Amino acid sequence: MGRHSLPHQSGAGTADPRPRPRRRTVALATALVVTVAAGAAAAVNGGLFAIGSSCRDSAVHITVAASPDVAPALKALADHARERDITSDGRCIDVTVTARESYQVAQSLGSGKRAGFQAWVPDSDVWVDGVTTRSGALQVTKAGNVASSPVGVAMVPSAATSLGWPAKTYTWAELADASMRDDRFRLGAADPARSATGLLALTRLSGTADGTEGGGIRAAALAKTLSPRTSDSDSQVLDTLPRDASGAERSDPRRNQALFLSEQSALVHNSSSGRGLGLDLFYPKDGSPRLDYPFALVDRPRLSTDESRAALRFMTLSGEPEGRRILQRSGFRTDDDEVSGALVAKAGGRAPQPFDRAATEPLPEKAVEEALGTWTITVQSARITAVVDASASMSQPVPGTGRTRMDVTKAALLQALATFTTEDEIGLWKFSTRLDGDRDYRVLVPTQRLGDREGGNAQRARLAGAFNALKPVPNGATGLYDTTLAAYKAATSGYAKGRFNALVLLTDGVNEDPGSISRAALVSRLRQLADPRHPVPLIAIAVGPDADKAEVEEIAKATGGSGQEVSDPSQIHSVILRAIVRAAARSQG
Repeated sequence: MGRHSLPHQSGAGTADPRPRPRRRTVALATALVVTVAAGAAAAVNGGLFAIGSSCRDSAVHITVAASPDVAPALKALADHARERDITSDGRCIDVTVTARESYQVAQSLGSGKRAGFQAWVPDSDVWVDGVTTRSGALQVTKAGNVASSPVGVAMVPSAATSLGWPAKTYTWAELADASMRDDRFRLGAADPARSATGLLALTRLSGTADGTEGGGIRAAALAKTLSPRTSDSDSQVLDTLPRDASGAERSDPRRNQALFLSEQSALVHNSSSGRGLGLDLFYPKDGSPRLDYPFALVDRPRLSTDESRAALRFMTLSGEPEGRRILQRSGFRTDDDEVSGALVAKAGGRAPQPFDRAATEPLPEKAVEEALGTWTITVQSARITAVVDASASMSQPVPGTGRTRMDVTKAALLQALATFTTEDEIGLWKFSTRLDGDRDYRVLVPTQRLGDREGGNAQRARLAGAFNALKPVPNGATGLYDTTLAAYKAATSGYAKGRFNALVLLTDGVNEDPGSISRAALVSRLRQLADPRHPVPLIAIAVGPDADKAEVEEIAKATGGSGQEVSDPSQIHSVILRAIVRAAARSQG
């Protein structure tokens, strides 16, 4: 995935200040009616069609790719449109709905491949936003939302009862603590890299760790605990629940007792015969993120006017009475101001569970990327070498902090170190000019497993000590180019299969070594060294006002990586995590 943001948290809770999807859709529908009316009048005046003729003779054919959970409802809506001869500009709309996993569509659109469909309804904005910011992706234009469904924690009755459901309410952090504290409370999820449900829940859980003592370690530990119990999709994770109430089923360590699940998925599970135990649903009291089912036009410049209008007309049907009834029967919310008690009950919810409370604040866009970045390096394990600028300019103060650039950089690196597990391989170089004879760089800690011990001292402790010992070199200049080439050669030669491999370079200046390789020669050599079969993206971070973002972008892109810019070194940790997500998306595309 590329860039990610939390789906619009358009829940029923009054604390959510944003416009609600239904109101946005209604507003757009009003504008559309005016547009359609004007277009229809022009078509009649121009003799493009005759009033009274059968609209089926010239129907506009539209294909919609939809998330598997909402696809059946949209198919029923398409049938309704055909049966009632619903028209757009006087022509019938003939809509075909195909079920496609949202992450698969996002990967395809993000790579620029022709879509084969005119509209897309994923389960969350995270997928649309990920596509819209990918260079070379097909254009995806959001037009509204067709439904919503909050994400909670669904449990088999025995687990729910042990936690006091429904009378006792929990925050996301408390539910996470319960899953890590008690082996009998086995929490599963759909893979956050493939499921918006899993990703939004993980983001809420990771967010609760931010700002707390040991928060980074706690978030990584949670991801590590969750990772063995993930499934590829929301439908597959339901198959990990016990099928009956027998003691053998409940005690089977392979079976999950609880899942991150949307309200709609819980309702479908509870309503289906042969799916095993019914589920009780916890709605965390600090708010539930929403799946928000955006409706997006795909590759709009290539769509004809008729196709665009027909697709939008189909979207507005979801806001009309029959469309809302169809969606509600399938377990979706269509009006967050009026939450159906019957729907909540079928999904396994019951008062005093706060089923009408949305997340109190929309989670920042960067929070979703950071959670996914933590997930990527925790689940896949990482091999990362950090290369840190130690030139004299790193002694410059960071305004408003009372600390130098190096001080703040060290703190950010120590924060990042806390998010890695013992299985991750991390190393450290520093560079300036002529640090080791004619070399502009020095290897401080070779890249090894954080759990490895040498002389009784674990790699994590060695790195922490080396980070703390970093100091600017008096009168030292920035030997950027030679260092980058040497470090990238080492990173590619040490490629570890099955891990996320990357080189992270931090600099606060431009290359100042007149005897070094040129930038053009460096970029050429990096392109030769980069191997798509064994990707090692360079994540180059320009720190402070003296660094050149364009320079680090050009250098990093030669490896499939990215150049980033931060004005405050304390942002480094977040930037690294977000860059990891983007690098992983490029390797998938």
